[in-house]
Amino acid sequence: MQSASTWRDVLARVALLFFGIALWHKGLSFYGYYLLPVAWVLDGGLRRFRQVLNEPLVVGMLVLCFVLALGILWSDDPKFGFKVWRRYFAFLIFIPYLSLLNKERLSWAIAGLLAGYFGTVIMGVYQWVFAGAQGIAPLGMPYLHFSSMLGIGVILALYLAGTCRNKKTKSISWLLVVSLLFIQFNQNARGILLATLISSALLLLLLHKKEIRRLLAVMASLTIMIGVFAYNSTSLHERLAQAKRDIESSEQGQYGTSLGYRLALWDVGLHGIIERPFLGHGTGMAVSYFEKNIETYKGGVYKDLPKFSAIYHYHNDWIEIGMHIGALGLLAYGFFLWSWFLTFRTHQLAILGAALVYFIFLSGLTDNLVFFRQTFYLLLIVTAIGIGWHKAYGTVIQQTENHRTST
Repeated sequence: MQSASTWRDVLARVALLFFGIALWHKGLSFYGYYLLPVAWVLDGGLRRFRQVLNEPLVVGMLVLCFVLALGILWSDDPKFGFKVWRRYFAFLIFIPYLSLLNKERLSWAIAGLLAGYFGTVIMGVYQWVFAGAQGIAPLGMPYLHFSSMLGIGVILALYLAGTCRNKKTKSISWLLVVSLLFIQFNQNARGILLATLISSALLLLLLHKKEIRRLLAVMASLTIMIGVFAYNSTSLHERLAQAKRDIESSEQGQYGTSLGYRLALWDVGLHGIIERPFLGHGTGMAVSYFEKNIETYKGGVYKDLPKFSAIYHYHNDWIEIGMHIGALGLLAYGFFLWSWFLTFRTHQLAILGAALVYFIFLSGLTDNLVFFRQTFYLLLIVTAIGIGWHKAYGTVIQQTENHRTST
């Protein structure tokens, strides 16, 4: 019995380590995704399922998945409905990951997260510097996904720099902020970069709202750094110039551009939501609605858009959900985000939770984050490790927070 218990513990540690590394590669993540539930079941996770249900995020996930599953009932093509639902359902991997975590296994989860994250960043830098490419082609990661993982890293590093009392760790955290933000400025994702900057400003405001001098000093330093990066970023200048051209083209009725494409999708999507505001068109019907209506909507002004780019989603979390299941879905998605914040707050990480959830919200205004598989897994791992750290070292966190607030 002791030998079996030891092997179950080893399997749990390996599963946590492997998932943190494998989530960045589509092929490896397939094995990691199924290894976690196996390790969880063998570790007696089913008996601890009620404990996991105490986390608001788990409840929010289950509600969102349930509502999306209901939407399949009035979908014209259940096959597409199931395909969409499966993308959201996949994030329930958070349950076995969180349940496997304990004080002894926490270091294995953190090691997997750091190894996978920084290994991916190094590959991205290599692609940018030596291959002159955006994103990470060997991992099948577009520049939008890469930029989003950099943004999350910036927010986490800023939080550590603002809360950690160890000078060495604080210095390393600030170095990470500068490095990751510099790399992100040289990616082509304008909306996600903006979401990173706004969320970072919110984080700093919440961290130092009682320390005006420190807040002003940090904000001034960050503003100068952003100004230098923006001035020297060829990629940013090109994207801003492109945005200007896209706006001019859209004003002339030409939507075959990056910005025009999004504007057209949002226009059609909002029209579709207004048609069926309460229950939507059914889970999986968002893309087919666009394809059916662009020939006639507004005289067919958007009919040539599929030639510019294939339609996979509406580049907006809220419009995407609203198209599938209307107001019911929007309420469920809003509840999901609020539950995510409540989980952070419950475990004394309210400031970090506010910044990360706000980042999710802002990024979701210009993109559909469920397609950013690696980004969502990263956010879930960070959340689970935050919970695990609080359970293992909660007293230390509370003392640190009290000291920072009092000063």
